[in-house]
Amino acid sequence: MRLTPKRVADEYEWVRGRADVVVPLVNDVRDDLGDLFDTEVDEVSADAYREEVDAVFADGDRAVNVAALVAILRDLDVEGDYPGFVVDELLGRELAGTIAGNQPLRLLGEATFHFADVGVHADEDREAGSASRERAGDARETAGADDLDAALAAGFQTRLPGWDWKESGSPFAVTDDG
Repeated sequence: MRLTPKRVADEYEWVRGRADVVVPLVNDVRDDLGDLFDTEVDEVSADAYREEVDAVFADGDRAVNVAALVAILRDLDVEGDYPGFVVDELLGRELAGTIAGNQPLRLLGEATFHFADVGVHADEDREAGSASRERAGDARETAGADDLDAALAAGFQTRLPGWDWKESGSPFAVTDDG
């Protein structure tokens, strides 16, 4: 694989255009996590998702890494699939963390990836079930396709506002004013 500014821009367009699949996943994850943690979490709109994709890809250092992981997962397939289980999980977790940002959001994005991935696997009737189907001439399911969707959902849901605990400063911050 060769990454160029054009390839990064192409992956940006692909991720941005994936709102119709990723945003419902984001909102499903938020609903499920909200239920588990007994809290209300704001839904994410397609516009908010696209704005956050813009922010991620505006950071060139982050953009090249996100683009590389997206490109690999879009194309990753392993004969028999099971031997590839570890590599697609590893890449999906890394993509979610890279999108989410610095700690502690990175760790939350990685953890949320595994939570989201279970939901993507369980939702086999989902029409847009494979990121790879978006590519011309390739109607097969790849090992990395579901992990890619789960990673995008986990990473972006972690970055986006809507969680009460993210709306105010940490009570553990130490300042000079007392």
